[in-house]
Amino acid sequence: MHISRLQLINFRNFERANVAFRRGVNTIIGENGSGKTNLFRAIRLLLDDSLLRMAYKLDEKDFHRGLGDWRGHWIIISLEFDEVSQDEAIQSLFLHGTGNIVEGTIGKATYNLIFRPKAAIRRSLGELEAGDTLGLASLRAKIGIADYETIFTGKSTADFLTLATYKALVGDFDAVTFPSELTFPEIGGTIPGMLSISREVSFTFVQALRDVVADFQNNRTNPLLTLLKSKSGEIDPAAFRPISDLVKNLNCAIEGLPDVGTIRADIRETIIDAAGETYSPRSLSIRSDLSDEADRLFQSLKLFVGEADEGYEGAIHELSLGGANLIYLTLKLLEFKYQKQKESFANFLVIEEPEAHIHTHIQKTLFDRLNYDDTQVIYSTHSTHISEVSNVENINILVRQGQGGRCEVFQPSVGLDPTQIGNIQRYLDAIRSNLLFAKSVLLVEGDAEEILIPVLVKQVFGLSLDELGISLINIRSTGFENVAILFHDLRIQKRCAIITDLDRAFISTDSDPFDTPELAAARKKALGSQVAGLRREAALKLLCDGNRWLTAHYATHTFEVDFVAAGNAATIVSILGDVYIDAPTIAKATAELESGDIDQFGRRVLTMAKTVGKGWFAILVGRMITPDTQIPDYVLDAIFQAHLPVSAETWASVISYRLTKIEKTGLSLPQSIAQMRSEIARYRRGELSFHEIRSAMLTAFPADTINTILADF
Repeated sequence: MHISRLQLINFRNFERANVAFRRGVNTIIGENGSGKTNLFRAIRLLLDDSLLRMAYKLDEKDFHRGLGDWRGHWIIISLEFDEVSQDEAIQSLFLHGTGNIVEGTIGKATYNLIFRPKAAIRRSLGELEAGDTLGLASLRAKIGIADYETIFTGKSTADFLTLATYKALVGDFDAVTFPSELTFPEIGGTIPGMLSISREVSFTFVQALRDVVADFQNNRTNPLLTLLKSKSGEIDPAAFRPISDLVKNLNCAIEGLPDVGTIRADIRETIIDAAGETYSPRSLSIRSDLSDEADRLFQSLKLFVGEADEGYEGAIHELSLGGANLIYLTLKLLEFKYQKQKESFANFLVIEEPEAHIHTHIQKTLFDRLNYDDTQVIYSTHSTHISEVSNVENINILVRQGQGGRCEVFQPSVGLDPTQIGNIQRYLDAIRSNLLFAKSVLLVEGDAEEILIPVLVKQVFGLSLDELGISLINIRSTGFENVAILFHDLRIQKRCAIITDLDRAFISTDSDPFDTPELAAARKKALGSQVAGLRREAALKLLCDGNRWLTAHYATHTFEVDFVAAGNAATIVSILGDVYIDAPTIAKATAELESGDIDQFGRRVLTMAKTVGKGWFAILVGRMITPDTQIPDYVLDAIFQAHLPVSAETWASVISYRLTKIEKTGLSLPQSIAQMRSEIARYRRGELSFHEIRSAMLTAFPADTINTILADF
């Protein structure tokens, strides 16, 4: 048996979320604040029998903030189980509690936590006249958290994610229409406490590794103590008696030491001198608190580990952070193994962000081996190294969307065929898997774009791609379709912009009988590249059409050629000495690059890139990028498509950066700089529109490069 689906309605970050799980190991990834901890909290509320009963009494902070006024709304957490065992005892439990019967047996089962207003409140809501907004407001004003109840139900048939279903069960707060019925078969029958599913499954939760040393010092969270307690009840009293006698003798021997007796007498005498006989303790002794009881003595053991020096074993607090975290995680996994040995209907292991301070090789090795038999593992992570060994079909991606802290859950393999899934799985190595973590993505085809685009953005805008929330992924080919299909309404709803070359020929491709062999070969190659570029353009157009998350942006020729064409000939000229040695060649190349003739500068820049290699050529060019370098238009279009909407704060930061660069030149009046900074402050406060701040910058500093970009935007 395993969890196949988790539905979250109005719970913390989640307005309506569907999380899909499979057998085996499942991965939850997402940025900070995307709701990974809240998702695990929801699962624990239903399956973790170690939670205090008070945890099931939710409060107003558990309602989704996007609701505004939470009063009257419901929180619903629904688990669906699949492949329920046909064992008679298991079938009996689910038959009476949560199971949905198909052909006489339980195949699927639902188990729900519903936090809703008590019956009296629901009845009052149902008695309101349709459209009575004043009556609703008056009633809601009287509702407090004490008017809510938590119930557990099973055998539900409702799809809680459907808005129409929610309105039918809970009510329509906008139209002020509420159901008059107080009970609905669709939400399932109430499950008595004696049939709690959490008591019948093995569930282990490993919390995020934040302060492991403190956890070891806390008796409630110490994983070693938990293991020792689980084994202390198995100690044979007869076998332990010789040890118990030794402890008693040891305690007596310590207590009988003359120095111990002297100190005890001195303490007694000092107390009497200070407080008098009447108020002094009746008795006082100094003795060892080492227990001679088997279970207490067993649980007093401490763990010592030798990490670096084989001849020395230290306490947990002496270990490195990574070493302590690895030991903690190991003990929790052992705790799970002990629980799994019990006869449970199902085994669940939930691990929260386990990678903290753990070496990348250990991360990959450890979690590649987490696939325990008959166990469903669910873990969250920020680590690309862990996601590398994750099955893309078993990944859920959490993404923050819009206002109110709302988070969405996406499954990247939905709707893809096995071949497509296999291609993506092979592609997601430790470097490229960061596209699953990104807010938005730029896909590029080669090293030049990968090296130079981040440098251009940082130099011209003063912001890195990371600050803009954009991950740049080098496909190292033109096979964008294999990866770009991830970004879709059905899969990952994040913006993805593709940057590629059309490879249009800038020399004539017509054959000429008088051509030299070299020129004939060049014409043939240019024609082949141009035809391939047209095919690529057609394929990407088909891929992007109707997909609001995906756009394609093209260099007319190639990145290097279009970079020069954008007005950057001087930048390429500045590195000629790094490519060529002899002065005549440098002089000729300079003339060609500065000619303005694409036939000449196009050939030259491609020759330079081929001479030293495209990657090294890009590194050389990157050293010469300045804030006045021109970013090709198609690259700008891709960046702004990936980073939509562009916030006022982003533009304010960019213009402030440009002012700082202008100020350092010493060529502008200080009062002009000060006036423009004042305008930026007004723009940040919302007193100026984008059009107005753009006009102000153009008027104050018309020669600055940023004005062209602002005008295009």
